[in-house]
Amino acid sequence: MTALLGLADPERENALLLAIVEAVSAGPAVEPLAAAVAALITGATATDVCFVHVLDDAERSLTLAGATPPFDEQVGRIRLPLGSGVTGWVASHREPAVIVENKEADPRYVPIPALRGTEFTSMASVPMATGPAGLVGVLNVHTVARRAFTDRDVRLLLVIGRLVAGALHQARTHRRLVARERAHERFTEQAIAAQEAERRRLAGDIHDGISQRLVTLSYHLDALSHALIVDPDEAVEQLRVARGLVDLTLDEAQAAIGGLRPPVLDDLGLAGGLASLARSLPGVEVGLELADERLPEHMEIALYRIAQECLQNILKHARARTAQMIFHVEDGRARLEVTDDGEGFEPDADSDGYGMQSMTERAELVGGELRVVSRRGGGTSVTATVPVPPTPTNGTLVA
Repeated sequence: MTALLGLADPERENALLLAIVEAVSAGPAVEPLAAAVAALITGATATDVCFVHVLDDAERSLTLAGATPPFDEQVGRIRLPLGSGVTGWVASHREPAVIVENKEADPRYVPIPALRGTEFTSMASVPMATGPAGLVGVLNVHTVARRAFTDRDVRLLLVIGRLVAGALHQARTHRRLVARERAHERFTEQAIAAQEAERRRLAGDIHDGISQRLVTLSYHLDALSHALIVDPDEAVEQLRVARGLVDLTLDEAQAAIGGLRPPVLDDLGLAGGLASLARSLPGVEVGLELADERLPEHMEIALYRIAQECLQNILKHARARTAQMIFHVEDGRARLEVTDDGEGFEPDADSDGYGMQSMTERAELVGGELRVVSRRGGGTSVTATVPVPPTPTNGTLVA
């Protein structure tokens, strides 16, 4: 039988195309659509298996999005770089490929053990492409028995591919929009939580520091007013104490303000601010390798706070003698790494005591991630990586 696997007349072809149109109109999900198309093609064409490979969002590889049993278990697990294997060749060249027998002799063929290609003799592979979307994926059919595929067979598969491509393109677009919306929702939730945490911290600082100082100052001012009448020497002493409390209160107020927006970032930039933090760490020698590059304000604050938390952890917990702070920007990503030679800890067990949740949230709020590597007796390494628009590097500050 040389017609496409049992499609001997236009009526059967039309029935298949109508069934595919109904399938692609059923919903926006990529995998269910690909699975339905694979089942329709094998059922209507008497093929043994059908694979639907969809181009990833980065457009550098193909992922198996739909397959007939038993290969449906491999959906999402099989990835093929463009240009790799027959499927990758079809995607790169956007041309059909037909192998009637002896696949292993074809230079384009690359075996994929999970798909058991050696069990199938013949195959036809066509690109799934449409004008507005371009290449969307590749459609493959395989047979155990030897079978020749005619030009008419390939043309029909190409028509099916075009029909499926439009629907898959819409499904991929819908999936990206849903993912973006969910990411925005998570970002909003994290931003609100971070704001509330910052407000609680600031409220605690004011209550425990500034408010208590002012209460004490009021007490000494009352004592001063009384001493002015009965004991001038005591009045002088109360005035001295009150003046000291005013100075302390001003210092704590400035520290609270600095907790909202570190003034050092305005004065020195991120590299200078990180260097200033390192110099303020008593008893620990901190080596610096800091790129003198500015980032968006919210990213600078996040990285500064992460570095601040890291150094506080070193001071409070690590008992380290030396530390290293590295900051650089490359390929649109900023990386801050703080390491020490201290006692280390078990991240899973001790993370709460080391402020890891706070640092992780700060990194995630600016679209980045935090990686912590530590073990008892082996020091600690904290790395924050944040995506940023590429900007020219002005130089490197090394100390």
